[in-house]
Amino acid sequence: MPWNMTCPMNERLKFIADWLKGDCPIIALARSYSVSRKTAHKWIRRYRTEGLNGLDELSRAPKSHPQTTPPDIEKEIVTYRRLKPFWGPRKLRFRLALLSPKTSWPSVSTFGAILKRNGLSKKRRRRRNLPPPEMARSVAQHPNDVWTADFKGWFRTQDFIRVDPLTIADLASRYLLACNIMVRPNTETVRQHFEDAFRTYGMPLAIRTDNGWPFATPGLGGLSRLSVWWIRLGILPERIRPAHPQENGSHERMHRSLKEQIAKPPQTDAATQQEASDRFRMEYNTERPHEALAMRTPDQDYRPSVRSFPNQLPDIQYDRDFQVRHVRPQGFIKWQGNHLYISETLAGEWVGLKPVADGIWTLHFGPLPLALYDVHDNKLHKLEKAEAKKPLSPMSPDQSVT
Repeated sequence: MPWNMTCPMNERLKFIADWLKGDCPIIALARSYSVSRKTAHKWIRRYRTEGLNGLDELSRAPKSHPQTTPPDIEKEIVTYRRLKPFWGPRKLRFRLALLSPKTSWPSVSTFGAILKRNGLSKKRRRRRNLPPPEMARSVAQHPNDVWTADFKGWFRTQDFIRVDPLTIADLASRYLLACNIMVRPNTETVRQHFEDAFRTYGMPLAIRTDNGWPFATPGLGGLSRLSVWWIRLGILPERIRPAHPQENGSHERMHRSLKEQIAKPPQTDAATQQEASDRFRMEYNTERPHEALAMRTPDQDYRPSVRSFPNQLPDIQYDRDFQVRHVRPQGFIKWQGNHLYISETLAGEWVGLKPVADGIWTLHFGPLPLALYDVHDNKLHKLEKAEAKKPLSPMSPDQSVT
């Protein structure tokens, strides 16, 4: 036969029903329901004072929690979070500890629980951790070793004007050097923004970008007029692999915060959009702790470069084993009685050819090898993969381009 299913509430109801009949003493009634006499009197007492609701199971939670965050502390955390709506628990706790070091602040996990309890956090989609890519690029051990630059995807302000934010940052210290809202970006305007940054902070050893315009072109060596200017200044252009934004990950992460704070929603016009960008840059550099910097702010680590921007653009110097040729306005050089097309991007510049084998020369522009020249067919050929992936050695401040 099947088992008789029951629950504590049903048993209590039957117990009270039998007690109301008055046919059995309480001690015998308690024994028949396998409870103590004390428990039997407890249910009778609760039935008399609260009725059937008194037979419900009460919460077993303690009435007091010694480790509970005091209400005034929680209120202060919530208030500061509303001032910094894009900061997470680690940054909030670190900053509050600096502002009020004598206060006993709860742990980071408790900060997270408080934000969640007050509806101030959202669950992010968990991303799979991938191993970092192998890159033959400069390592930023000190400020101004490597700068990173990129355009944050364009969007429109509330008056329907398209704006393109150009951002420049120092890789080692994460210092955001520039965050300029550009209405009509072109090579001359971008170059002017970089010149302003060079005059303010000095010049880096290398600048890392993606392969988009105006940092690169599909031409020889991927050089653009902007990157040619950098090389003339003694700055090595570094480019990530196409479709691999993670190779410039710190810059892309900064762009995510930038988009959240200045583009959702956008401002009324380009001028107010620039003001919002300036506020973001100030907070990003001076207030927001960075986990990659051991919770320091970028302005605590960044120092301007000792390489000042020159008043006159220097010429590129080649070693004696190079054959130097001038690139004509149409992009050609004259070589052994023939015209060899190089690139119109290098028009007016000097390139060097260095012998590497019988009839094989390496074409250079400054420190960058661009292609292999074969005298037998009078053509330029792509460099071997091993040669193309060779890491570039940043120049010292007093070293000429060779």
